[in-house]
Amino acid sequence: MKIRKIEPKDNAEVEKLIRDCLIEFGADKPGCAWEDPNLDKFYETYSSHFYQYLVVEKDGHVVGGCGIGPVDGYYDVCELQKMYCRKEIRGTGIAQQLLDLSIEFAKKHYTLIYLETFANMVAANKFYVKNGFVPLAVPITEGPHYACDRWYAKEIG
Repeated sequence: MKIRKIEPKDNAEVEKLIRDCLIEFGADKPGCAWEDPNLDKFYETYSSHFYQYLVVEKDGHVVGGCGIGPVDGYYDVCELQKMYCRKEIRGTGIAQQLLDLSIEFAKKHYTLIYLETFANMVAANKFYVKNGFVPLAVPITEGPHYACDRWYAKEIG
């Protein structure tokens, strides 16, 4: 497995990865990433200066990914976005590597990382807390992911 920045050829596989994971956790519904209009054009979305999307490649296919992007209305806050891994690579330590690389990128531009997720993604919630993310009582922004029911933040700067 290797981690690299997203390339144009990855768009369709990244969209399938995200949709498959959302279906797995019952999050294929309005108010979450399922309705994101950019799911099929991640390379274009994450090509801007303050954005990054990393993919995990295994045997020539995308099996994981994680993004960083700004939070509207906050110049120093970014969001950990679309962090998903296929079952086959969960528990291998690759998610930790993705997160570490994403935080390293975020530190260059931001002072706080925010994320939104679901309570039923139990392992993910434990992973975020283990990595210093603090649970929030409410979201910090009124974003398009109103169906999410867990929010976290981590100071990085």
